[in-house]
Amino acid sequence: MRELDGEIFMFGNWKMAQNLQGFQEFVAAWPQIEESLAKSSLWSKIEACVFPSFVQIPAFRAFRLKSLLIGAQDCSSEKSGAFTGEISASSLAENGAQMVLIGHSERRQRAAETPSSLLSKLQRATEANLRIVYCVGESEEQRAKGQTLAVLKDQLSIFDDEVLAASPLIAYEPVWAIGTGKLPSLQEIADVQASIQELFPQVPVLYGGSVHPANAGEILAIEGVRGLLVGGASLKKESFKSLLECALEYLESS
Repeated sequence: MRELDGEIFMFGNWKMAQNLQGFQEFVAAWPQIEESLAKSSLWSKIEACVFPSFVQIPAFRAFRLKSLLIGAQDCSSEKSGAFTGEISASSLAENGAQMVLIGHSERRQRAAETPSSLLSKLQRATEANLRIVYCVGESEEQRAKGQTLAVLKDQLSIFDDEVLAASPLIAYEPVWAIGTGKLPSLQEIADVQASIQELFPQVPVLYGGSVHPANAGEILAIEGVRGLLVGGASLKKESFKSLLECALEYLESS
């Protein structure tokens, strides 16, 4: 498993939004992006990763892009077998994935994921040496009822010693903030980050949900935030570069 030495994690979840042309433009531009950012001595302190569609993972590996990790958006809870339409963690690793998202709210909802199936996914990812990014977040209704922390604690209750030994990351993504343009207050984000850190002080915590270059800097400046999990703003080479520049600016001012 690749060690993550960076101080800031900048991850882009492409979901099902990146077409072939967009993929080709992104990978073609990456060497120039890297060359530009590498002029800063702090570039080595940033871990960048994109989570493309499953079919794009082998193509990413073929390009052998430096300083850009490849992640998968999900994995099966099963090791192998007759599970049509699913992809095993070991197959993802064999095809070039280094990280995997588990528990994203869109998968929790569409696939009706349960604590048992999520725990199995965590175990399969660990066995395949995939770095885990475990997503948690409350719905708007749960937030309105003041249940945010209770919901997050419940979602995180499946973490065991085996999972923690694999050095996972946690991404806090309020369900109501994903793709809506809405954002918690900076204090709300700080409070949630602090609560998660109390539970798992050794686990880096990222924030996700309506993140873009205009607000990335102020979110990164929140104590306890170790990085960002970004959706739409990670699809285009220009905006992803801007997000990485925000991370560099934060490090330079720290």
